[in-house]
Amino acid sequence: MLFGLFKKNKSAAADFSFLGTDMHSHMIPGVDDGSDSVETSLELLRGFVDLGYKKIITTPHTRPDYFPNSQAELKAGLERLKPTLAAANLSIEVEMASEYFVDYEFLQQQDINNLLTFSGKHLLIELSTYQAPPNLFDTIFQLKIKGYQLILAHPERYGYYASDFEQFEKLKDFGCQFQVNLLSLTGSYGKPTRDLAMKFFKQKMVDFLGTDMHHAKHLEGLKAMQHDGKLMRLVRDYELRNASL
Repeated sequence: MLFGLFKKNKSAAADFSFLGTDMHSHMIPGVDDGSDSVETSLELLRGFVDLGYKKIITTPHTRPDYFPNSQAELKAGLERLKPTLAAANLSIEVEMASEYFVDYEFLQQQDINNLLTFSGKHLLIELSTYQAPPNLFDTIFQLKIKGYQLILAHPERYGYYASDFEQFEKLKDFGCQFQVNLLSLTGSYGKPTRDLAMKFFKQKMVDFLGTDMHHAKHLEGLKAMQHDGKLMRLVRDYELRNASL
């Protein structure tokens, strides 16, 4: 009887407070495929508090073909959000960087001397989910020369490397840290993505976990994940770097 009570209390207390910081979300209203309004951002940020987070570093897209955001536009979006956050008195710290889409033309399209970073020179990058650019490793090399500490967003979604796993190992050798999406572990992006995410855990290749929060459906998925004891133990017992940010 006491054992059953202990299990119930442990499950009820599970949240993501052990991570402390989320470093991948889309909370700047109206700039990408994330939050569409200040009100939506506020509701999602309340959700972050309920999930146990103390800090978020929101990372709106910078992608010329779909989301050609300038730094000025992103910073203005954050300024629009700040008064609402202050009035709501949420117990969460909000910072902003960006998630940069690295394609063949990245070095020509972006001023790599002046990119939005966080916690020093951490830089969040993403790739196409269809194929990596042929000059990927040269681009990474050029960014590393500039002193950026690269974090690759959701590598488990780059399935084209699943059958050539050495490419992931090469990315790690080039100094890329890996950020896995929490919801990838639940199968929200499909079984192949989940399997690859779990392989990264098995191979001790995961550095950060991120929500990649875009909308209320993601929030509900994270709330549901809190009740999956096996997954919560996996992420809670793994050595992650979120709390260092």
